Amino acid sequence: MSLNKVQLIGNLGQDPEIRSTQDGRELANFSLATTENWKDKNTGERQSKTEWHRIVVFSQGLVGVIKNYVKKGSKLYIEGALQTRKWTDKSGVEKYTTEIVLQNYNSNLQILNFTNSQDSSGYQNSDQSIEATIKNEFQGAKEVELDDDIPF
Repeated sequence: MSLNKVQLIGNLGQDPEIRSTQDGRELANFSLATTENWKDKNTGERQSKTEWHRIVVFSQGLVGVIKNYVKKGSKLYIEGALQTRKWTDKSGVEKYTTEIVLQNYNSNLQILNFTNSQDSSGYQNSDQSIEATIKNEFQGAKEVELDDDIPF
């Protein structure tokens, strides 16, 4: 048995990039920053360290949510799997990148800093309308819904 699962809470460093595959499906790419803070034992000064994580989202329902509600500075909780890709650049050098991939029913994305405020278009958002819209996004996606009523 093996497990490949990553859970992160962090902030977007820039707006997500939405692209289309050759067969017309959309995917989202973004970088998520996680920051660790501590107090130095010797000096008493506050210290911090930020790690950047490359995130790729193939799940169509989540891509819809990202397109409509996620922007630079958004605080997200994500669950996905680590995946390393290999490619050859234009000069023939082999390169590798490790990403956290959200696809199928194994992934999760939650927006943690939703507020009842106006977006850049002046539209007044409310948590209820956002939740309803997100549910509609997922109903259109071909994802597996798991039943939470486990009998044991």
